[in-house]
Amino acid sequence: MFEPVPARRSRVSLPPRARLACLALILLAAGTSVLLFEPQRLLAAGWPPQLSGPVAVLVFGLAYGVCTAALVPRPILNLAAGALFGAQAGFVASLGGTVLGAGLSFALGRMLGQEALRPYVRGRWLKAADGQLSRHGFRSMLAIRLFPGMPFVVANYAAAVSRMRCLPFLLATGLGSVPNTAAYVIAGSQATSPTSPAFLISMGFIVVSAGAAAVVGWRKRHRIAARAEAPEPVAPSAEPLAAPTGPDGREPAGTGTPV
Repeated sequence: MFEPVPARRSRVSLPPRARLACLALILLAAGTSVLLFEPQRLLAAGWPPQLSGPVAVLVFGLAYGVCTAALVPRPILNLAAGALFGAQAGFVASLGGTVLGAGLSFALGRMLGQEALRPYVRGRWLKAADGQLSRHGFRSMLAIRLFPGMPFVVANYAAAVSRMRCLPFLLATGLGSVPNTAAYVIAGSQATSPTSPAFLISMGFIVVSAGAAAVVGWRKRHRIAARAEAPEPVAPSAEPLAAPTGPDGREPAGTGTPV
């Protein structure tokens, strides 16, 4: 009798271009859903009245993360969180949703887009930006979150395509998003009294941070441009050095090759 051959588990893996096509379809469907259904309005005006307390904050944070991954602008969600829950609870929901949405986008980009897009990182500009995120990921992402000149989703997928690790990405996102998120949430919580000091201070911080983001982005752009335009180092030649010679063209005594 023949012994049964153990069944091998078939492992199906999509090619990189097929994964990239799936990612493009997901983002297209998410963007279309945002334009048609406008979930940011549902989070504010259509919030179910029976949800309240910590459960409501948790549900809002989860919905915030999904909406952020689906390309909904974060400032609108932050304002809605402040209007619904006030400054403290709204900040907790917004920051948790920010980290969740960044993690979802990073996971999608890493699983579906990295292998397909890595071969196209060939230009000096792209190589310089990729090297900055790969070598100094936490510091670079922290600066991007503190001075949000780059769109949130673009930064997520740029980090996913690079060699940046997930944990530094999430930590930098959480820490760097604190000031800007707090400013928008406070502004949303004080939207009914636009002349209050809290509202004016928060709006002033938003304007100042936007100006600082423009300056930091301009300086970062020129630094990356200088690094991209710098000449590549030339590898040292492997040819052996010539033996020293005297005035008559002969090798001086004592410099010959020992036998």
